Amino acid sequence: MSENKELDLAWSFVNDTNRSIFLTGKAGTGKTTFLHRLKMSCLKRLVVVAPTGVAAINAKGVTIHSFFQMPFGPILPNEDLNAGKGFNRRFNKTKINIIKSMDLLVIDEISMVRADLLDGIDKTLRRFRDRNRVFGGVQVLMIGDLQQLSPVIKEQEWELLKPFYANGFFFSSLAYRQCNAVTIELKHIYRQENPKFIEILNEIRNNRLSEAAAAELNKRFVPDFMPKPDAGYIALTTHNNKAEATNRAELAKLTTKIHTYNAVVDGKFPEYAYPNNVALELKVGAQVMFVKNDSSPEKRYFNGKIGKVILLDKDEVVVHCPDDDFNINVTPEIWENINYTVDAETKAITEEKIGSYTQMPLRLAWSITIHKSQGLTFEKAIIDAQGAFAHGQTYVALSRCKSLEGLVLKSKINSSQIISDGNVTTFNENAEQNAPDDLVLVDSQKSFQLDLIAEVFGFYPFLYPINRILDIFYKNRTVIKGAIDDAFVPIKDTVTNFLKVANGFNAQLKTLAESDTLPEQSAIIQERFKKGVHYFLDISESKIAKPLQSFTFTTDNQAVGSEITKHLDALEDLLAVKLYYFKGLSSGFTAKEILELRAKSVFIGKEKPKKARKSVVEGTSNVALFEKLRILRNDIAKEKDLIHYQIFAQKTLYEMCEVLPTNTAELLKVNGMGKTRVDKYGAAILKVIKAYCDEHDIETSEEVDLFEESKPKRVKGDTKKESLQLFKSGKTITEIANSRELNENTVFGHLASFIDTGEIKVTDLMSIEFYNELKAIIPKTKFENLSDLKHQLDDKYSYGELRLVINDISK
Repeated sequence: MSENKELDLAWSFVNDTNRSIFLTGKAGTGKTTFLHRLKMSCLKRLVVVAPTGVAAINAKGVTIHSFFQMPFGPILPNEDLNAGKGFNRRFNKTKINIIKSMDLLVIDEISMVRADLLDGIDKTLRRFRDRNRVFGGVQVLMIGDLQQLSPVIKEQEWELLKPFYANGFFFSSLAYRQCNAVTIELKHIYRQENPKFIEILNEIRNNRLSEAAAAELNKRFVPDFMPKPDAGYIALTTHNNKAEATNRAELAKLTTKIHTYNAVVDGKFPEYAYPNNVALELKVGAQVMFVKNDSSPEKRYFNGKIGKVILLDKDEVVVHCPDDDFNINVTPEIWENINYTVDAETKAITEEKIGSYTQMPLRLAWSITIHKSQGLTFEKAIIDAQGAFAHGQTYVALSRCKSLEGLVLKSKINSSQIISDGNVTTFNENAEQNAPDDLVLVDSQKSFQLDLIAEVFGFYPFLYPINRILDIFYKNRTVIKGAIDDAFVPIKDTVTNFLKVANGFNAQLKTLAESDTLPEQSAIIQERFKKGVHYFLDISESKIAKPLQSFTFTTDNQAVGSEITKHLDALEDLLAVKLYYFKGLSSGFTAKEILELRAKSVFIGKEKPKKARKSVVEGTSNVALFEKLRILRNDIAKEKDLIHYQIFAQKTLYEMCEVLPTNTAELLKVNGMGKTRVDKYGAAILKVIKAYCDEHDIETSEEVDLFEESKPKRVKGDTKKESLQLFKSGKTITEIANSRELNENTVFGHLASFIDTGEIKVTDLMSIEFYNELKAIIPKTKFENLSDLKHQLDDKYSYGELRLVINDISK
């Protein structure tokens, strides 16, 4: 592959530039091999995704929908991806860190990706990275052949999408049109060697089948062809039911004993991604196809190789292939389902095995659909293209064959069977006219390195947290103690000056880079870079880091305090990353060094403990209640069109959190809560406090008349026993929660506390089915905490159920 100029060009664009790339090529040109090589040798942090489960397993990646947590319906460009729709768009920290730190996203089988799905990927990447850059600044490598499988769009879905897209292909997406991708077409065909057959395939691919080519192809038309039993032919057909019927009928003809091999599914492996039948039925004499490459060093078989079963045993199948002088002893193969994670020590994006599927790598192969033949190579094939119903089907079928001699046609091929999409033809013609060459590569390499340098010296993101801190201070200076303007106005001046210096510096580097030498190979640019690093490092430490270290503030307004703290933390994280860059590049740079620092810098702010700042809720032990009452106060103020302190003052809020009044008499005793306020807002306030007390098992008082003495307080623990008694009487958790005006989770917690006493069983609170499933799954699952476990498992299990089973297992 090293002598293939298109492959070499693609390799350089992927590794040495930040240009997005569409890597295409005819069937058998090495696209899949390129992807496997990339995963083994690429220096960039990459993630591989594919549109279907099987494609993802074959590419050793994950599905687009699972990684980006996409809905399966249409994704309209003018809609917020995170606005409901009943699916989970809450990304865990690991996923966010992966997205923030990856350099390269590889999308395999891009021809099947709809335009709206690619725009959904763009939206997600912008959300967690740079929202002003296409794909959030991530380089995207799209691999596929537009003349093969196309995206599936239902008619009603297209009605929603057509106002926004010219067609459903990925190249019609808004993101693709903005990303300035280069298209590289692989030309050398490894699968076929006969020039005549290659030319016929090219004409079909381009929807220009000549009469001469059709006549040559149709010499292979043998309508009544019946292969000899050991010839090793496989029939390709357009519909799944045809293929399945043929395989069942042929298997039934064999008089030998049927043998069933059951797959072993371990961990998390979704059914839609199963690479083979769960129950594989075989007989001696059955024609089979290998559905995986041989994982042993001998490499005796490959995905798509045809053979015949000559012996069946409990743990192995012996297969003989027509052109081999040896038998193949086939044992179960393992397909792995992976998840991407971040290595705790190296911070590299790593593949974590989360499930596996073990089965014989064989399937019945008298017939197969054209769709399932995608990516396979056959020595001998019988093709029935009559009834071809989708773009590219005829081309896919014919291009599976290695030679004309191994091809038999059940129906003649003519232009009516060659369904081609005009949008694809136009796109391919334009791409061919604008194919990149070495000059485009060099320009892209220069731009990439200059962009990396600009990123090192870029301080524009600093302005937002600085301006927000100053804005908050100017609007709330009466409730803030601390010289915020004295500290942050000079910091802002420093950053503003940095922006001017960096602009001039980058302009100077662009001028210096106009020579044929790449920036990282230029002695002049390297010298200027080192001087720039020392200048920015010295001033960053003296005029930003030092003032931040000594800065303090206090406020009794929680909203103001938390907002300032949030932006201070963001500013400190940005500064930590800059100092990390400057110290790591003090002796010069290479693109590789900057990429390594960039990837690790994502975790800099998350590893250091945040500076302890005085909290607005210091002085109260019931912080959660403080927040609930503060929100209630704001909601009432908004509803009544009042200022929040007109509902109750900050001191009153503190006191309520300390004394925990749970009836009107006790609430009246709180400073600032007169009879008028209690009449207006008391019921809402007491409801929040009582719910908090129930949730945390805090004793409460009964309601009393305003002019009577308070009744004795409820004995601690009684609230749980009340829930138990109601449950024993036959009430459901929902009924108990409604009757007691409690949260269902609170009642669930009440009842769970009686498991240790034997009064409640685990299976009283969850189904036996869920209990058994979780007892089997949890010990095999690696997780850091309950939230991590919840994210990995099916949404049907609740947090409470997970907690019950974990406690039960640990006994």
